[in-house]
Amino acid sequence: MKKCRFVDGFCSNCEGELPFEFTMAFQPIVNLNTRTLHAYEALVRGVNGESAHSIISQVTADLLYRFDQACRIKALDLAEKLGMTTSLSINFLPNAVYEPRSCIHATLKLAKELGWPTERLIFEITEVEQVRDRQHLRRIVDAYREMGFFVALDDFGSGYSNLDMLIDLTPQYLKLDRDLVHDVVHDVRRQILIETTIALADRLDMNLIAEGVETQEEAQWLYERGIYLHQGFYYARPAIEALVPCDDNWFSFMANKNA
Repeated sequence: MKKCRFVDGFCSNCEGELPFEFTMAFQPIVNLNTRTLHAYEALVRGVNGESAHSIISQVTADLLYRFDQACRIKALDLAEKLGMTTSLSINFLPNAVYEPRSCIHATLKLAKELGWPTERLIFEITEVEQVRDRQHLRRIVDAYREMGFFVALDDFGSGYSNLDMLIDLTPQYLKLDRDLVHDVVHDVRRQILIETTIALADRLDMNLIAEGVETQEEAQWLYERGIYLHQGFYYARPAIEALVPCDDNWFSFMANKNA
């Protein structure tokens, strides 16, 4: 992989054309506490609906910085064109960030042009298993927080997005991995792990987002234990270049419980 080159303090390898096209799908993150949309996560897709894998598999080592920057720009540009009023959550690859403040220059420039506040941007850390330099990752998180962004640790509780990451990192959000959420209503071990994570997040002053919520029963179980930020097929599937609006039916189980 080529290292970033800096011209006048800005990364020259992060910009330029890619040899393939892609777009973004948006999936809502719901706030059950306020019965509103909290954010939309931007997810890579092909222009004809191809999967994220089909696009990412075309990203060579030499294109990594450029692709990561292009994803941020594409997500932010589409969010503005679609009239998004919530926060926007964007995945980023830690290995594609050589120097945090310089590598994000184009994103900051576009946000300023669009009048998009930095506090409405959430950056999700993905593929942490490839990061050998934990201190580098910590510098990224610290720099993003200093710039006013929010940071989320994706897939928490699975693989390498695990407990030891919190020794060094201070994200504002932990996204519970879908494997923990799946069938939690009937699985005591999953229940214990999630309830323990709730206590952990509370002590560390972090917000939990439950990913992969697919059933009303899962949504209700999580809600009753104080996890109010949800994402998953129960609410909506990712929509390509579109924003799924808030639906009162998402909250019907809450009304039934309070009746």
